[in-house]
Order: sequence, then structure tokens, then C-alpha cells
Amino acid sequence: MGKKDDALALDGKTMKNAIDEAGHQTHIMSVVGHQSKICHAQKVGTLPVKGSDEQKRTNEIGMAIPLLDTCDLAGVDITGDALLTQRALANYIVEQQAHYHFTAKGNQPGLQRDIALLFEKRGPADFVEMSSADHGRIETRRIWCSTALNAYLDFPHVGQVFLIERESIRKKTGDYSREIALGLTSRTPQEASPQRVLAVNRGHWSIESVHYIIDWNYDEDRSRIHTGFGPENISRLRRFAVGILKSFQKPNQSIAELMRKLSFRTRLVFDYLRMTNNSATVSLRN
Repeated sequence: MGKKDDALALDGKTMKNAIDEAGHQTHIMSVVGHQSKICHAQKVGTLPVKGSDEQKRTNEIGMAIPLLDTCDLAGVDITGDALLTQRALANYIVEQQAHYHFTAKGNQPGLQRDIALLFEKRGPADFVEMSSADHGRIETRRIWCSTALNAYLDFPHVGQVFLIERESIRKKTGDYSREIALGLTSRTPQEASPQRVLAVNRGHWSIESVHYIIDWNYDEDRSRIHTGFGPENISRLRRFAVGILKSFQKPNQSIAELMRKLSFRTRLVFDYLRMTNNSATVSLRN
């Protein structure tokens, strides 16, 4: 067994073309480790194609809590996107001796407005992080944290709120972009420094890259599989395949490149799966 993940990302994904007779789309919800990038649990359900945001939120929460029940949550940060920033889920997570780390957006307008107003006249950042230019861009992330709203916000177990500013400059073109993210966590400043809050936030969005890889290489959004255990089984197989490929991925090598390599050298498939007598790590990386 490897080291336990310090944080788990709760992330949902809708297979847009997998629509059943009742007009519901197949929805896959996963719990993925921030450090390991391993899927700890997965559940397949449905969301209405045409329905209110409230209905979709209710359905997601209905999937999320039973899914988290299968995981060891004690002491772990649970991260989720804005759709999962819900009081019922926050209460559940804290009851499990875990901590939530949520984003505040338009689906919680009061929450978003109060946090944004607090940081409107912010001073120097509490922590600044600059990334290397390995991917052709230079990124600067700044974070401000505060406990000023803990007793004011209509949200349970708030330990602190935060604002994250991301600036990105592409080296070749000089193109500049700036994004602002607002959020809240049940961890107090004594439990999570600004640096840690920023790291947990970044860890959640790195999980999005897994969905991007699967969509790009398997075109999962267009999948029409929606009956029985089909959606769950094919989803697990795709994620299993990407996990295997990532374990052999070289720096600056894409999953698409590895897949093309396997399509021309099918013997390597058996080597990657350790199904041949001469499978060896050294030969697999050639």
C-alpha cells in the first residue's frame, strides 16, 4: 500500500451523448487522490438533460455522499468544484472528521459576493508562488486568507475564506491572462497555512487533467453507452489504461503519443501489463 493521500478530489463528469429513454444523461462521479492520482471510488448515476440547477445539485449530492461513505476520510481534505459547495455536503464531511475545501461561484451568489467584498481592497498577498516555464508559460499564484467572515457567513464550519489570483504569461507570444478564484475551507489558519490552502486548491484542478486526457484520447463525451453497468465498466477501463500509461510516461511525452506507439507495436501492450516473460522496466521505456 502506498502513502495515504492527504487530499481527495470529488469530481463529476457527464457523458453528454449517453442519454437514456427517460432523457437522463449518464453521470460519473469519482474520488481521486491528489498525490496518487488514483481513483479511490467511482459511482455512475444520471442527471436530467433538461432540468434546473437545483435539481442537478440535488442529484450530485445524492451521488457524492454514498460514494464518500466507501472511503477513509479521517483527517483528509475533500475538494470539490462550485456545484458541490453545499451545506449538506459540508456538514457530512466534517462529521467524518475530514475537512472541506470548496469554491464559491454564481450558484452561491451570497457566499461569492461576501467573500469578494472582503478581499476587494486587499493588501500584499499572504503567499506567492511562481511556477517554472516548463510548459511554455510562466505562472504566478497569489493567495489571501481571512477568518473575518467565520461568524458571519451562512455556511457551516467555516475555518477561513480565501482568494486566489492566477497570472499566466506565454513565453512565445507574450499573451497574458488573469483569473480570480474564491473559496472557503473548514480548516483554520492553525491547521492550514496560506501555502497549504493554495496547494490543496491547485491539487484539485490538476485532477481535471485526467478528464481532459480521457476526453481527448477516447472522446468520452460522445460515448452513447448508457445501459446496465456499461458506462461504469468502460469508464473504469479507460481510467485504468490511462493510469498504466502514466506509469511509463516520460517527461514531455503525451498520453496520445504513447497510444500511437502502442497501436504500431502491439506487443508492448502485453509488456506494459506484465503479461510476458521478458517484461522489464528498462525495455518498456525504450
